[in-house]
Amino acid sequence: MSRKTKLIVTLGPATETPEMIGKLIDGGANVIRLNMSHAPHEWAAEMTRRVRRESEKRDAHIAVLFDLTGPSIRTGDLAENFDLKEGDKVEFRRADVEPSIPLSTTVNYPGLMGDVTEGNTLVVDNGALLMLIERVADDRIICDVRTPGTMGSRRHINLPGVRLNLPALTEKDHKDLALAVECGADYIAGSFVRDAAHVRELREAMEALEGEAQIVAKVEDQEAVRNIDAIIKISDVIMIARGDLGIEVDFEDLPILQRRIVKRCHELGTRVIVATQLLESMITNPTPTRAEVTDVMNAAYEEADSLMLSGETSVGRYPERCVDAIVKIASRIERSGGHGFGANVILRDERQKTARAAVTLADSLPDARFIVLTRRGVLANHIALMRPRTNAFYAFTPKETVCRQLSLTRGIRAFRLGFSTNIEETIERATEELRKLDLVKPGTPIVIVSDILSDHFAANSILLHHA
Repeated sequence: MSRKTKLIVTLGPATETPEMIGKLIDGGANVIRLNMSHAPHEWAAEMTRRVRRESEKRDAHIAVLFDLTGPSIRTGDLAENFDLKEGDKVEFRRADVEPSIPLSTTVNYPGLMGDVTEGNTLVVDNGALLMLIERVADDRIICDVRTPGTMGSRRHINLPGVRLNLPALTEKDHKDLALAVECGADYIAGSFVRDAAHVRELREAMEALEGEAQIVAKVEDQEAVRNIDAIIKISDVIMIARGDLGIEVDFEDLPILQRRIVKRCHELGTRVIVATQLLESMITNPTPTRAEVTDVMNAAYEEADSLMLSGETSVGRYPERCVDAIVKIASRIERSGGHGFGANVILRDERQKTARAAVTLADSLPDARFIVLTRRGVLANHIALMRPRTNAFYAFTPKETVCRQLSLTRGIRAFRLGFSTNIEETIERATEELRKLDLVKPGTPIVIVSDILSDHFAANSILLHHA
């Protein structure tokens, strides 16, 4: 695997068949995302089974990510779309009250009226419509339309800069979470995470169901940005969800925030995903725009662990071409180097200091290979966050779940291998596996790092071995 940057693809009507799932995996997808905002339970369960089957056919460790809807605010159902012009008045009201003006719809969050004030900006449908809140009552708000456009049913509402007193998990989220655990999800993403307590609540709810998934915190609003350090520290992975975040903050600040969050994730030792609209034009076009190529290049140059495709693969016309484009762009920029944020990792314990020493050793040896022996994947993730220069970075673990959870981590190729009580035997079997795949040659230097205990190999140890 020459490409270090991992790829997450979203399944949908365009990619739900076993054949297409197989093609996405063959093309370079590492993680399959199921967007629970649009996924019926039977469909999500069947997609999980299909991903597992297609992965097994290829002896590939492909993770499944269940992306929860989160506490989003949406408009109600409309008999007909509203065709709005500048200056129109639109009412958003509680579901239990009657309209007071012709252009009126309900909202699914009855606490909205208590959170907003006159003069706040209200954004509908990911920026398609901008409105100004003119009047706030106990049961409704009246807005002035500032940009013309069409408003349909169940459109998403953003309120930039407004602190919303929404719950961390909705009733739907709890049901979707139970399904994710039942399906053996490898990752569960919490949407609209605003502070560390929200991440903790999601993790505790999952563990109460005896789930073992890792938690992805989606950063989507200004409050999450203000609490970013605490969120990073408690999460397994951060997702920079640029769709909602780009609405919540001034658009010229978004690239700066992206870079700042990626850098901080490196420093604090948490993996990071860059998501949303990477190849948006390819939903309908066979090639990316030059701006999109530059955007993807920039995220890969920042050395994010994973990049994510959403509508491009779920409903787009050219899902395979999208995967191919990401792979080509990421692979090309990786040959030019990266930002080097891995040098800024804050070393807090002995394990991280061992990881740093191992990376320094491997980087100093021409054509070195890197092997990590790990039971839970923790040490492998620590090493990956330091961004070793080698393209040959392999993790061996007895657990299939750990192999899949490492599929999101930049630069690692994971192998399942039972560990012997004799560490030399384990090393020899790992080396033999790489020989069979022609990944090492006789005499190749191999830096081996372990966080497992054995008779001859202490935890957090480094060994220099030759194939």
